[in-house]
Amino acid sequence: MSGQRLTSYRHQLVSANLDEFGDTADALNWISPDGAIAAQTERDKRLDAIGQRLHFAFNGTKPHIGPLSPGCRICGEGGWSCLFINGKCNCRCFFCPSPQDEIGVPTTNRVPFAKPADYAAYVESFGFSGISISGGEPLLTPAVTLRFLQAVDQSANRPLHLWMYTNGTLLTMDLVKKLRDAGLDEIRFDLSAGGYDLTAVRLAVGLIPVVTVEIPAIPEDLTRLTQLLPQMRAAGVDHLNLHQLRLTPFNRDRLAKRHYTYLHAEKVTVLESELAALALMQHVADQGIDLPVHYCAFVFQHRFQRAAVRCKSARLMVKPFESITKSGYIRSLCLVGDPERLARQAEQLTERGADRQLWTIGSRNDRLYFHLDLWERMVESGLKIAVAYSEALLCPHISYRRTFKEIRVNADKKIFIEKQPAGAETCLNDEQQRYFQAMATHADRQVAESGLFSVGGLADYEFIQSGLQDYF
Repeated sequence: MSGQRLTSYRHQLVSANLDEFGDTADALNWISPDGAIAAQTERDKRLDAIGQRLHFAFNGTKPHIGPLSPGCRICGEGGWSCLFINGKCNCRCFFCPSPQDEIGVPTTNRVPFAKPADYAAYVESFGFSGISISGGEPLLTPAVTLRFLQAVDQSANRPLHLWMYTNGTLLTMDLVKKLRDAGLDEIRFDLSAGGYDLTAVRLAVGLIPVVTVEIPAIPEDLTRLTQLLPQMRAAGVDHLNLHQLRLTPFNRDRLAKRHYTYLHAEKVTVLESELAALALMQHVADQGIDLPVHYCAFVFQHRFQRAAVRCKSARLMVKPFESITKSGYIRSLCLVGDPERLARQAEQLTERGADRQLWTIGSRNDRLYFHLDLWERMVESGLKIAVAYSEALLCPHISYRRTFKEIRVNADKKIFIEKQPAGAETCLNDEQQRYFQAMATHADRQVAESGLFSVGGLADYEFIQSGLQDYF
């Protein structure tokens, strides 16, 4: 990304963050330029200190020691559906980003599923390979949780990995056995909600195939967690997942009392939380603790999980002459020009035997849309080439404001996918066309960013950004 565009992009993020917190934004402890340099140095030292045990997955956004849990791999690969079984929790953690006080209807990606069979059909229609049950707290509505697990497990035509998030405070041996019998493959405990008590973990070990502890990296708890690591391993924990704390208008007052330092990003994150996660990973490496641990940074969640949602919907919406980018957007390429010249180009394509599914004339006759495979022939035309991107959005109802497609998952349930433009159409000059071809045909972000993306910022539509969060 060019320096000018990087500055502009950061300015947009800062403005959005300040707007989100309104009159309270100035009172927050935002990182200073000098503080950002010092923090970056500390992060680099911690990563270097972990040494050969450190690995990075998913474009360098997910540092880990040891293997990732099956659910984490599926999440990063884009095969995951997360069902929020309810919106109510029995704990009141200071870091919770939103209210958790309504049971509601099980929902995923804004689409409600009142019937387990409807959700199971949706999972099959979209080809998911992993399903998680989240909340709220799923064990506040155990009967509903079990019905949905059973429906998905029994209807799947392929192996599915099923996991559930819980604070563990309501878990009993009877529930563990019912969850096992319902097909649960992995259970994830947020021990921070219950004072880091391992009782629930010990109930699950030996009955649920994979037992994971998934907690936010709370800086104040770092010493306590380092002492708990051997106990986790001894109790049978298979994986430790660490999350980054995030600031929201809902938890702002509680987090502000802790005097954290805040980082600008697509959403505001806590600097000390990231450094605490890396410090805990360094301790695991230094002490040779045999416990797989990884840091699930906000940038991974924001980039990969959002791209996965876009990809799943895009596959059901993309036209034969369009393409899906690595970041999940639908790419539309077209020649722009006089209708007569476009018509002659169409005749030449026909004469040369170009696959008719890979190109089409737009309804106004002023665009000839074509697939990337026809790029060389289109460059020869001498006409302008333009590129546009759109996002396929899953919707419970039709808005009638955009192009849409109805997906009937079974006889009782249908959902809709709407195609929403993402940014304006960009006409490429000759130099930009060369960069675009190198980027799109060779999937080379470095080539792309060296030229094309000083104009329009198209790389973010083409690729998932790599690396951990910038500090500013």
